Amino acid sequence: MIKILHTADVHLDSPLRSLALRNTGLRDTIAAASRSAFSQLIDRAISEEVAALLIAGDLFDGKERTARTGAFLLAELDRLGEAGIKAFYIKGNHDAENPITGTLDLPGHVHVFDARGGKYQLTEDVWIHGVSFADRHAPDSLLPRFKSPVSGAVNIAMLHSSLGGAAGHDEYAPCSVTELAGMGFDYWALGHIHKRQVHSSAPWVVMPGIPQGRDIGEAGPKSATLLTIDGGHIEISEVPTSVVEFVQTELDVTDADSDEALRVLLKDHLTAMRNALSAPQGVLRLTLTGRPARHWQFLRDRDVWIEQLEELAQSQGSLWIDKLLFAFSPPNTDERTSSAADELAATMATIRTEPGFADHARAEVETVLQDLPAALRDKLMADEAARDALIDRLTQAGADLVLAQMKGVEN
Repeated sequence: MIKILHTADVHLDSPLRSLALRNTGLRDTIAAASRSAFSQLIDRAISEEVAALLIAGDLFDGKERTARTGAFLLAELDRLGEAGIKAFYIKGNHDAENPITGTLDLPGHVHVFDARGGKYQLTEDVWIHGVSFADRHAPDSLLPRFKSPVSGAVNIAMLHSSLGGAAGHDEYAPCSVTELAGMGFDYWALGHIHKRQVHSSAPWVVMPGIPQGRDIGEAGPKSATLLTIDGGHIEISEVPTSVVEFVQTELDVTDADSDEALRVLLKDHLTAMRNALSAPQGVLRLTLTGRPARHWQFLRDRDVWIEQLEELAQSQGSLWIDKLLFAFSPPNTDERTSSAADELAATMATIRTEPGFADHARAEVETVLQDLPAALRDKLMADEAARDALIDRLTQAGADLVLAQMKGVEN
């Protein structure tokens, strides 16, 4: 029996992308997360006494270049070598554009497959096959570059591919699961898509996902895949890898009829989230929902609640707050009554539909967005519809905050 650990998309030293990195402690925690997760992978490989570690592309992250990254990686790979563990690595689209991947002299126990493809005999009965990206673009299938499986042995193939495509990921080395199944390999060690998915079990076609989420868009526990090969038969299991887990969660605060009641709800919810984490630390984006009677007071004091939530999270010892969102609605009221605040609300709603206001709001938003990195700006305003939706959300939020200052003192 032998074991092999399969990972991909490590993205060492990926740039920080969380919107809450104003917090120094959180910023430092996330900055070290990709390295910590990789170190944890090495720990697991050693403790499981695996025969090999498979890295199916995107070990590095784009054009980020630092000597410290190279030194860190060599030290971790040396730990594998000292334990008698081999490593197999194919370059993905991010590796192909990273200067380090072309200059770093990796240890002898690390086999890097080139773009021509090749195979390597791990044990008498197990062969590893792989094909690397030649550059950052791979618009065509890489399957023709694989050598035929070795007859009578277990054959594992490493491929960095978008398969048929996935939301949020560019198309690279496209192919289908059916095509992979027809190649004759026993296990496809895939990479590129950051969400874990087992596409097939006969043969195994496994996308392990990113081992460490980088922002709230990569929420949930992350993992690698442990293969156990016994008598030519492969079984797999999921190995937790996250050192920081991003979580998106909602809390209905309809029953919060006082500040203390809301505080208790928040505290209990954070405790539940802490207990549900699979990683040592968690970063939460919490959305408050429902129809609380004190809707306007809570919204008026939103900055106070943000501070309180962050304090409650810190008291848990291992939680951080990415963002607190207020998505609750006002309680149902008697439409026969009206106040100055209601009249103001109607006036603001009318103003928001006027072309002159819309043009002014658009100009203001575009001025602010020009100061953002191009990638983030494109994400926020991918097209005209996205721009208009952003402006609508911002103007509605602004109107609600104005009303909260008035309605918050009515009761």
